[in-house]
Amino acid sequence: MAFSLYSFNVILFLLPFFTISLVLSNAFPVHHNYPFHHHHQPRSASHNYRDALTKSILFFEGQRSGRLPPNQRITWRKSSGLSDGSAMHVDLVGGYYDAGDNVKFGFPMAFTTTMLSWSVIEFGGLMKSELSNAKEAIRWATDYLLKATAHPDTIYVQVGDANKDHACWERPEDMDTPRNVFKVDKNSPGSDVAAETAAALASASLVFRRSDPTYSNLLLTRAIRVFEFADKYRGAYSNGLKKVVCPFYCSFSGYQDELLWGAAWLHKATRNPAFLNYIQVNGQLFGAADFDNFFGWDNKHVGARILLSKAFLVQNVQSLHDYKGHADNFICSIIPGAPFSSSKYTPGGLLFKMGDSNMQYVTSTSFLLLTYAKYLTTSHKFVDCGGITVTPKRLRILAKRQVDYLLGDNPLRMSYMVGYGPRYPQRVHHRGSSIPSIASHPAKIQCSSGFSFMKSQSPNPNILVGAVIGGPDQNDRFPDQRPDYEQSEPATYINAPLVGALTYLAHSFGQL
Repeated sequence: MAFSLYSFNVILFLLPFFTISLVLSNAFPVHHNYPFHHHHQPRSASHNYRDALTKSILFFEGQRSGRLPPNQRITWRKSSGLSDGSAMHVDLVGGYYDAGDNVKFGFPMAFTTTMLSWSVIEFGGLMKSELSNAKEAIRWATDYLLKATAHPDTIYVQVGDANKDHACWERPEDMDTPRNVFKVDKNSPGSDVAAETAAALASASLVFRRSDPTYSNLLLTRAIRVFEFADKYRGAYSNGLKKVVCPFYCSFSGYQDELLWGAAWLHKATRNPAFLNYIQVNGQLFGAADFDNFFGWDNKHVGARILLSKAFLVQNVQSLHDYKGHADNFICSIIPGAPFSSSKYTPGGLLFKMGDSNMQYVTSTSFLLLTYAKYLTTSHKFVDCGGITVTPKRLRILAKRQVDYLLGDNPLRMSYMVGYGPRYPQRVHHRGSSIPSIASHPAKIQCSSGFSFMKSQSPNPNILVGAVIGGPDQNDRFPDQRPDYEQSEPATYINAPLVGALTYLAHSFGQL
């Protein structure tokens, strides 16, 4: 079914009314009715979750592209990519480098934005002094996404040639590789990246609804337009841009999951019944009931199920009843020892999905466990896994174990967050962190010259505080070698869901 709304003008007319109704409801933040008193954890904690939270948000400043502001806290980074977009005569300055290279990939950047926003929507009321920093991290992304979607039926989805960028090891401030611009449009569609961008803009509109309603309305208006484009011109962006985005961020799962995910966020942000109808008509076609338990930048099915389950559990939208069952199936696949559990854990207890950047699934799953536990607690429900009752408390315990492992409760006693704890990775796969800073080495370091730093056994000279890296292998081993990007590279989408999980844990242990 192709997407249609009453009309775009009606949406624009109704936005102020949506604003009023959502402010009066639980759009952001939802801390007023969160029954924390039912499940306070013991007051002794083995980790300083508040410190980890601060650092997990600070990391995003180390990933910034564009002109850095005077209050930039990671000071070894300087402005970069100041002519981005000029190849197509558009302004694409800003945004984030996704990981350890100097390319701006729109697909994972949009997912990062959605997950940062979801972290704030669910737990922002508990963040206290870190809320403003989290919102700044979101706005740095949404300002860029607004630029990338400025032209109707077009999204600029990448800046930089990844293959040529990866052939160099240089600071972003020095980069002289081609800053080619790549886009999706009517002739070369990208429903996946477009619908994820719509999800990012819609979720962020909730974050700013109270503090900056004008900006919030701009984000939501753009989200609706971008989603219409995603739905009308269907196709996976890695079909038309295969040589550009693959193998880096191919859309392996297709675009149906993003259409469901994007519609779920627009339903939440607008409360427009047209989006609910779209979900009801298309949900099964888009794989709502499919069995998959990966949640990350590529596959959004699980996230959509959890998000839509809230509409049933908390807001009593009866037509979304099935999403409670879909969400429960995911939970049962994750719980160790449950009858339908299909997840693997390392001997040390870490959820293990794959060897390449496994920690992204640890942080995203931990966030979903805590968020679903919140919904279940509010609605006085539980999960039935083949006759075994799984309580919200059990979900929280599992999520805490995963986060604690990440922070150092593991066989190596290694924190996988840079700058947290007494022992953390020293040779992170990250160009800016591993090469002497502009302040210490003002002269340009050429493309190939940087590889001497990449291959060095010396610790990174610039500490990328808060970066969470790919993590250990299936046997809890971690070699801490810079060329090993699968285990040693950080990424924005690893950190984004962790922000919400750390906020919950810091509050639960009285640290916030």
